[in-house]
This record gives sequence, structure tokens and C-alpha cells, in this order.
Amino acid sequence: MTQAKTAIGIDIGGTGIKGGVVDLTTGEMITPRVKLSTPEGGKPDDIAETTKAVLEQLDADPSLPIGVDFPAVVKHGRTMSAANVSKKWIGFEAEAFFEKALGRQILFVNDADAAGYAESEYGAAKGRDGLIMLTTLGTGIGTALIIDGLLVPNTELGHLEIDGKDAEKKAAYSAKEREDLSWEKWGKRLTRYYRTLEALFSPDLFIVGGGVSKNFSEWSGYVEIETELVPAKFLNNAGILGAAALAAKQKTSPENPAKEQEKK
Repeated sequence: MTQAKTAIGIDIGGTGIKGGVVDLTTGEMITPRVKLSTPEGGKPDDIAETTKAVLEQLDADPSLPIGVDFPAVVKHGRTMSAANVSKKWIGFEAEAFFEKALGRQILFVNDADAAGYAESEYGAAKGRDGLIMLTTLGTGIGTALIIDGLLVPNTELGHLEIDGKDAEKKAAYSAKEREDLSWEKWGKRLTRYYRTLEALFSPDLFIVGGGVSKNFSEWSGYVEIETELVPAKFLNNAGILGAAALAAKQKTSPENPAKEQEKK
């Protein structure tokens, strides 16, 4: 089966829901990005309605694959956690719920996984083999792990226990802001975090995502590790690109017979 050349990506976050149509060959957005505010409280019905509105505003070909990413661990279409949204998402059959609400088949994925896959396919890790680790440094630490282009989902390595603490409590960008740390002091905390990942995984490349990647030159020199560390190429559009690419891949992959079976 020939893989689609374009697909729709929708990125659901705590403050905004964004969508666009992606050229899967280049990773470029071929429509203006649509963004609507995430409904207060982040409940499933409200988010589904806003997602539907984003899709309607895109006015794209209804036959295109659709990927939706979300700030949660996602197992077999079910959300197992919830970050900055309603706790009603925990244990929720999200993929089936959205497919009913949108009247379309979709792929529902973790947001960091989508961003990591976008960097692997089109961004900072394009053409790189081996073990690639994306870390998004924001309110928490999101992670994605990709081995020779294959995504290992739901790694959640921001929650590693380091020195008796949840890693993201000490090393996320929110910790720098909360404690008013200098770039140098924050860099030392990142060194501790990344060295732990090095010891556990021996990665070939670290990619840093999140808004703080724009300031990469100001703090990266304070991170003393062996593995190459580079900023992410994509910021606000990473989730859209990755969700679209993963949806197209799953829709046409013979390695995913369950999804194909659901269509029959």
C-alpha cells in the first residue's frame, strides 16, 4: 500500500489546540496553522468539540490520515495519565472517543513521542542512526526515545528518581524559574540528569526541545556530558508534524494489522 503524501496533525496542549496539514515528504506545513484555546478544565467532551472545530477550520480532504497528540501516556488508544488537563482522562478510551466525536479514524499518541518522531524524520535527527533521545524542558520533562527511526513510546524519563527526587522537579525549566537559578546552576542540574540518561542508555544523540531550546547557546556550555547535545529544529509545530507522520505510517503499515482490521 502506498503511504499518503499528506496527513493532518493535531496537537492538544494545556493552553492551545493546534492543527495543520503536513507534506510528509518535506515535513512542511502546507496550510496555515489553526489554533484555538484549550477549554478551561480540559474535560474530554470540551476538548473533543474544540478539536472538531480545528479540523473543520482546516477544511482538509476527509480521506487524509489524522494524528492527534496529547499530554499523557497513551497505551492502545487509552490515556493513562493527564498533565494540565482534567483527571477524567486517566484510564480513558481516548482514541475511540475522538473517532466517534470526529467521525474519522485517527491515531492518538503521546505529545513528546510525536515531537521526537518529527525531529527524527525531518529535524535535528534526520539521517542519524542509533539511539536518539529527545528531552523537552518545560513545566516538566517530556522524553521520546527513537532507535534507528523506530519510536519506543511512553518512556516518561522525566520521572526518573535522581538523588531521591523526581528528575523534572529539579531539572525542568520550571525549576530554573521557580528557584531563580542562573544558567550555570541550572546547567549543573542538567548535567546530573543527562549523565544519568547516559549511564542507563548510552545514547548517540540528545535533542533538546521546548521553548528553552531557543536559548540553547546561553546554557548548553554548562552541560558537561559525553553525548552530543543539539537543539530541536521544531518548536510549536513539532507535535503537529510528528502526529501526522505517525498517523500516515500506521495507516499503511502491515506491522499494524489491528488498526487495519478495525477498518473492515
